[in-house]
Amino acid sequence: MDLSLLNTLPSLHSLYAQIIADMGNSQIWIVVVGSCLMLASHAIAVLGVATAFHKINGFMVDRHIFGASFVSYFIAINLIILIHLIEIVIWSYICVGLKVFPSNPQTFYFAGEMYTTVGYGTWTLPSQWKILPILIAFTGVFAVSMSGAALYTMMGSFIGGKKERSTAQI
Repeated sequence: MDLSLLNTLPSLHSLYAQIIADMGNSQIWIVVVGSCLMLASHAIAVLGVATAFHKINGFMVDRHIFGASFVSYFIAINLIILIHLIEIVIWSYICVGLKVFPSNPQTFYFAGEMYTTVGYGTWTLPSQWKILPILIAFTGVFAVSMSGAALYTMMGSFIGGKKERSTAQI
């Protein structure tokens, strides 16, 4: 195995300095911090939806209300979809505030495409915002992962029903 390739790699500090120099944008740290805050707020919102689902589902199952688990799960799915749509709109407002694109609809389409990682459009970004798609896609992927995990847990509770609740009381 030839390790000489490792000697040609730049140091992490050098790579970071080159990227910052290429972007020439000090506002990017505001976007990075905003991304972290958005992910934290997404986690709290999804946790709230999951907690409400489990409490409402438990209440309805204890009272033998037919079909209540399905209705609760359906409402939870819609709330999580709404949370994701709100996050796309928030990214749109961030991009509008940063004047990334000249028109608002174009900004919304860009934010939605990057958040969902569809990658369909041919967006030409100013050089200082070339890292923006990475940040938006990063938050979208992690937000969808958190939502998927929460929905999977809710589905387990929905399918497991009384068996899961009876073992939890032991």
